[in-house]
Amino acid sequence: MSRTAIIAGAGHLPAALAAALPSPLVCTLDGFTPAGLAVDQLFRVERLVPFLRALEDAGVTRVVFAGAVQRPRLDPSLFDQGTAQMVPRLLAAMQAGDDATLREVVAIFEEAGFAVVGAQEVAPDLVPGPGILCGTPGASDERDAARAAAIVAALGAVDVGQGAVVAQGLCLAVEALPGTDAMLDWVAQTARRPDPNGAKGVFYKAPKPAQDRRIDLPALGLETLKRAHAAGLAGIAFEAGGVILLDRTAMIAEADRLGLFLWAREP
Repeated sequence: MSRTAIIAGAGHLPAALAAALPSPLVCTLDGFTPAGLAVDQLFRVERLVPFLRALEDAGVTRVVFAGAVQRPRLDPSLFDQGTAQMVPRLLAAMQAGDDATLREVVAIFEEAGFAVVGAQEVAPDLVPGPGILCGTPGASDERDAARAAAIVAALGAVDVGQGAVVAQGLCLAVEALPGTDAMLDWVAQTARRPDPNGAKGVFYKAPKPAQDRRIDLPALGLETLKRAHAAGLAGIAFEAGGVILLDRTAMIAEADRLGLFLWAREP
C-alpha cells in the first residue's frame, strides 16, 4: 500500500494535513518541530540521500511539504557520499533565492521517485475558492486590495514576499524576511493613515507569480487575524485558491467577533 510522507516544519499546517491522510509518515527537519503532531522521523540535510532511501523502505510514494523552516546550518562532517554530491546544486539554488531552493528540493525528491503534491491536493477544504467568508468589504477596501495585490505580484516577481498592507491607496508595509507577524506588528506600532477617519486598510496575501504551488503555499491563521485587528485594519483579502486557512471555521468566527472581513479574492 502506498503511503504519503509529510515533510513537516513548524506551525499548525502539518497537523491539519495529517488529519486528512490515512497513516501519514511524519518527518521533520531537525530543529523545526510541528505543533500538535507526533514526529515519526527526524532528518538532516547532510543525510538527505539516506533519508530518501528510508522513505522508500517505508512504502512512501508521495510527499507533501508543510510548515515553516529556515535554512539550516550545515555540518560538513555529517555528509554522506551521496548527499555530498548534491551540495553544489543545493548551494547554487540557495544563492538564487528561496523559490529556486524550493524548486531544487522538489526536483531532488522527484528524481528519487516520489510524487510531490501540494497541500491543496491533500486537503482541498483548507484552500478557499472565491467569495467573501465574513464581513463586507467596502469600495475603498476593494481599491486597497487591488493595489495590494499589484504590490504583492511585483514583490513576488523578485522573490521578496507574499503580503502587503495598503490603506487609502498607500502602501503601509510589505512582507519581507521577518515575515507576516513582524509586518503587521510594525503597522500596529508605526503606520499612520493620511486621513485618520478614512479607510482603515487591507492586508493582502498571495503566492508569488512563478511559485510552484506544491510547496510553500502561503497560510493564514488565527494569530494573523489578531495582529490585523491590532493594526487597525478593516480586513484580510487573499488570493482565492492560493492561500491556506488553517482553521476556516474558527477563523470566520474570530473575524466576525473582531469585526474584520475575510475575502478570498479572484486574482
